Amino acid sequence: MARLRVLVLGSAAGGGFPQWNCRCPICCLAWAGDPRVTARTQSSLAVSADGKAWLLLNGSPDLRQQIMSTPALQPKGEARSTPIAGVFLTNGDVDHIGGLLSLREQQPFTLYGSQTTLSLIAKGSIFGVLDPRVVKQIPVGIDQIIGPQAGLTLRPFAVPGKVPLFLEGETVEIAETETTVGLEIAAGGKRLVYVPGCADLNAGLVARLSGADLLFFDGTTFTDDEMVRLGLSPKTAARMGHLAIDGPRGSLERLAKVQIGRKVYIHINNTNPVLVAGSPERRKVEAAGWEIAYDGMEIVL
Repeated sequence: MARLRVLVLGSAAGGGFPQWNCRCPICCLAWAGDPRVTARTQSSLAVSADGKAWLLLNGSPDLRQQIMSTPALQPKGEARSTPIAGVFLTNGDVDHIGGLLSLREQQPFTLYGSQTTLSLIAKGSIFGVLDPRVVKQIPVGIDQIIGPQAGLTLRPFAVPGKVPLFLEGETVEIAETETTVGLEIAAGGKRLVYVPGCADLNAGLVARLSGADLLFFDGTTFTDDEMVRLGLSPKTAARMGHLAIDGPRGSLERLAKVQIGRKVYIHINNTNPVLVAGSPERRKVEAAGWEIAYDGMEIVL
């Protein structure tokens, strides 16, 4: 019988936690070995309907490390093999596509994404290591339902977002296009919604999230000005294409009355104080019924 299985391979935002070059207050706790914080790799999920074949949701640059830490994704057969049947890219950000280079060993799998995102891959000559005779690429349109494996269905939907950082110009437009997508995934009568990057919540998106059995949602920063206040960046969360957790316009408040079975923040930046167990920010999100994703987290619906 098909059941929706979810593995959190990585739960941090780009750069991971602690970030290699950062001594913000939260990273300092990690460098010092403080037991209240746990290291995290860059964001990615693996989903399956049978526990044998797995679909990755994004290819983190930390993918090899994640496979080493996840027995379900390690080769099982003779010679070369993998339980990884495919990868679905929600956008073209480096922290979501860099791991594709770790899958270059002439191993068949299917790469899914919007036409826009797959076009970025095609234009990047380094991704030519993914031999098209071996790695099939399948563009998936907005609200197109596909069945990447028996018992599992997937439907992408547009969410407010922006182009990847390496394509930004002097001005950045936040728009609802196929550049950034969320995913609805279903198996065994249960529905997962995965939105690792989201710049805003509109009525249509809230309706889409309503009734989900499980939601993994963008938890990049706690406050919109978090990185600005720390002197780490001139960009607010909104400018980076992310909706902050706290505040009257934050996801915590705006999703408070939406009926969702289980709510988990993922794609958490190294500056976000929810990474600290027992912090006021962590207690606030937990009191509101949210969980904080961690590497190795496993959920079966």
